[in-house]
Amino acid sequence: MRAVIIEDETAAARNLQALLRQVEPNVEICATLESIAESVEWLRANPHPDVLFMDIHLADGDSFRIFDIVSIECPIIFTTAYDQYALKAFSVNSIDYLLKPIVMQELERAMAKLRRLTPSERQELRQKIDNVVENERPRSFLVQVKDRIIPLKIDQVAYFYTAAEKVWAYTSDGHTYIINRTLDKLSAVLPSDEFFRANRQFIVSRRSVKDISVWFGSRVAVNVTPEAPERIVVSKERSGEFKRWLAEG
Repeated sequence: MRAVIIEDETAAARNLQALLRQVEPNVEICATLESIAESVEWLRANPHPDVLFMDIHLADGDSFRIFDIVSIECPIIFTTAYDQYALKAFSVNSIDYLLKPIVMQELERAMAKLRRLTPSERQELRQKIDNVVENERPRSFLVQVKDRIIPLKIDQVAYFYTAAEKVWAYTSDGHTYIINRTLDKLSAVLPSDEFFRANRQFIVSRRSVKDISVWFGSRVAVNVTPEAPERIVVSKERSGEFKRWLAEG
């Protein structure tokens, strides 16, 4: 069994490693990670383990924010000293929740639950985690800038644009950031009074719309600030809906 530990307290990480080796003598601890940024980097670059032990409160923020950037492909066992996080931990359908200091009996129980999971239950668990994360109404997204991860507030975004299988957020001040969600998933969580799915490539914010132009075939072209990388055209079928949405602002 391959395991990864996300824990920013050295003593707690060592204690978990020692207990885990007693409960699972053949366990391979692939990595011990200390922050959101380090965890994101490792999870993007490596095959995901059989189980992920995740401390909830890390030095650079709550580890739930990792789900904004990376789709976790393995079962999770949350660990923390703060039991008020239990409800949120279970809301992302973890295998179990261990309160620090972790004791042998609790770890054994969690690992027994993990071993009982069938392949279909593992897939269902992963889908539930994705659904919870995707259906939360975010006020910001975490984006990676070189070796840093920063929060990008929704009200900073002028529009979202997809091309070459990537999605970019263009901000009002002209910056661009890669977003780890599809436009379909963004449409499901963005506030509909502030953002409109213009077509298959663009979601535009109301504040970014400078004006609209009549386009061929009873369509409309949307002119935004900052200027979009290509023309934003709303179909004939949705032009009326778009005009009503714009007028309601």
